[in-house]
Amino acid sequence: MIKVVENIRIEEYNYHLPDEAIAKYPLPDRDKSKLLIYKDNTISQDFFNNIKKYLPVKSTLFVNDSRVIQARIFFTKSTGAKIEVFCLEPLQPQDYYSCFSQTQSCVWKCIAGNLKKWKNEILTKKVVFKGKEITLTAEKTENSGTHISAHFRWNHNLTFSEILEIFGKTPLPPYLNREAEEKDKQTYQTVYSSRNGSVAAPTAGLHFSEKLISELNAHKINIETLTLHVGAGTFKPVKAACLKNHEMHTEFFSVNKKTIEKLASNNPYTIVGTTSLRTIESLYYIAQKIKKHDFKFHVSQWEPYSGQINCTSTEALNIILEYLDENNLNELSGSTQIMIAPGFQFQFAKTLITNFHQPQSTLLLLIAAFIGISWKEVYDYALLNNFRFLSYGDSMFLEKKPSKTSKN
Repeated sequence: MIKVVENIRIEEYNYHLPDEAIAKYPLPDRDKSKLLIYKDNTISQDFFNNIKKYLPVKSTLFVNDSRVIQARIFFTKSTGAKIEVFCLEPLQPQDYYSCFSQTQSCVWKCIAGNLKKWKNEILTKKVVFKGKEITLTAEKTENSGTHISAHFRWNHNLTFSEILEIFGKTPLPPYLNREAEEKDKQTYQTVYSSRNGSVAAPTAGLHFSEKLISELNAHKINIETLTLHVGAGTFKPVKAACLKNHEMHTEFFSVNKKTIEKLASNNPYTIVGTTSLRTIESLYYIAQKIKKHDFKFHVSQWEPYSGQINCTSTEALNIILEYLDENNLNELSGSTQIMIAPGFQFQFAKTLITNFHQPQSTLLLLIAAFIGISWKEVYDYALLNNFRFLSYGDSMFLEKKPSKTSKN
């Protein structure tokens, strides 16, 4: 199977996306976006605020509660040269929560714009905040060629989370071709986001308003959270002709015990977003590692295709729950590089809420893995019916075609 997937040609997952179909801004009411429904091999449309019509009563929505950080910091040198420092992930401390709680300094893995103009000098930026002058400095400590390590230092008793809110800008997707505006700090954020770490929004969740969530709860549809910090690699195009030459980005996740128990309960559920789906599907392979007493919880991109399907999905979740109990843990943490492409055997996902994705992207490959060749029909329908595409665009509710080989 691995050879079949590695030899997938990305050109086969292409479609024409006109610029006018890309939503540059969100709708005024986030839950009024259009909703495409693909169910029983039939396509229809509705509005997202009617999503409860397509969800069973007493079902669960699994959502990604990661919060987008204001990751782009712009410095100006004394020469007038502008340097952008784009924060990717924490290095020191490496734990997200600990790093955002720092009150004096921290080190991040970053991308630097206009790097050739940044020699060895320390960059400085000052902002007056609540009557106090806040000074932020950035020192380049390592340069790998593609990434740098930036040592940030600042005055006053502020956390790094607060520093980013003061100095940073929203990291909008490059395909929007516009500068971030103040209102993007709210609109490019899910209403249930709570854990800082993402540099791109889990966009399927942008359609949920607080009002809609209340209506869902009244309809006995519950929301359970998990966390995957979305990295800049989510926008990384597949430039290689074949998948075997494309390296998936690594993202960090955590799933609490309650969410895993809900997943194992056999009650109906829907996964919200590709980030939530990648996290949940990664759990199966984490369980395989626990069985082998391998406690380095990282799922590599080709792991799902290496013939490790040797227990049911329910058994896998019970293995994880037993591990958590034995170690007095309330949360499972790890990282995933999982590649979901046609040929992937889904262990958990049956229905999915997601946005429309870029041509020739790994996210489009995931959709093709989920609904097969029908992805072409779905995307053609969306284009013909003026759906809005990408991060600020409309959404779809997809029902996976049954797999003959899946274990439950």
